[in-house]
Amino acid sequence: MKLNCLRTDIVQAVTNVQRAVSSKSTMPALEGILLKVYDGKINLSAYDLEIGITTDIEATILEQGEIVLSAKLFSDILRKLPEEIITIETDERMITYITSGQVEFQIIGMSAVEFPDLPVFEANDTIKISSSVLKDMIRQTVYAVSDNKEKPIYTGSLFEIENKKLRIVAVDGYRMAIREEAVDSDSKTDFVVPGKTQNEVLKLITEEEKEVEILIGQRHVSFNIDGYSVISRLIEGTFLNYRATIPNESVCELVINSKRMMSAVERMSLMTNEKIKSPVRCAIGKDEMKISCITTVGKASDSVPIIATGEEMEIGFNNRYLIDALRYCDTDEVRFVLGSGFKPMLIKPIKGESFLFVVGPMRLSNDY
Repeated sequence: MKLNCLRTDIVQAVTNVQRAVSSKSTMPALEGILLKVYDGKINLSAYDLEIGITTDIEATILEQGEIVLSAKLFSDILRKLPEEIITIETDERMITYITSGQVEFQIIGMSAVEFPDLPVFEANDTIKISSSVLKDMIRQTVYAVSDNKEKPIYTGSLFEIENKKLRIVAVDGYRMAIREEAVDSDSKTDFVVPGKTQNEVLKLITEEEKEVEILIGQRHVSFNIDGYSVISRLIEGTFLNYRATIPNESVCELVINSKRMMSAVERMSLMTNEKIKSPVRCAIGKDEMKISCITTVGKASDSVPIIATGEEMEIGFNNRYLIDALRYCDTDEVRFVLGSGFKPMLIKPIKGESFLFVVGPMRLSNDY
């Protein structure tokens, strides 16, 4: 194998593909990047047995071949090379020579035979969506994905396609986030994509005016993003019937400035930490919400103007869950919808149904 390529191109490709490299594995090849050199291109792939990322870059191919190189070492070397033109050559002993100007490295590679094949699957459905829209949808929901490995199904988000809409739902038992957008698809299907996969998709979306193609198989999904393919297994299992968990009664509704509310809750959060947990108390009046927090550290209070209808009430929330939901509202003002008793609060846009965030309450003590 022998080739010449531009350092800028291969550094960018290695940086992106490297995210699917296994950090610790009993298979050394999984800690490497597979280079396949053929027909004027280099194909670079990484795979940790859950997520694979692959892409092609152009190169001048002098001799075809395949090699697996340590991802960290290869990446570190490429970043330190002085010239833009790089020569990479591998001999029959798997020694790889990387040359740039007067600099030459010799590193030991591994046979491509040791690298596991990336999943190949038949797509049952295909949808295309604007990269900027998909980026917003994932960003506004993935925060609510669970990290509890005992319930694997909730470590991913439900992608639901029906009635020409794509809906993404994430839930972790204390909160839920839902985003939906129109898509040009007559399909009716649903599948659960791991949160880790979604985060890698987010990192790869840089050109916001392009389209992302989503290929959906029985057990795998592929996101094709601007020359990169992110191939992931789907999470098997039965996802929560999320519609049945959304409260449908309201005893109090209010309109509030999302940024102002988030700032107030962040100030209350200064009274809490990982060891000291206490709810943020929200006392809802007709035109004002009084916010307070008391812990062994001290106490804090603030107030935010609101427009409210219905009953006056007090309710408590986990500060982090409330901040997360407010952070991902993409409107200046939002609606808080509260039910009676110990029921979750809904956060919605003033108009439309593009997002829905559900935050479970915390019980309040009488220490105030």
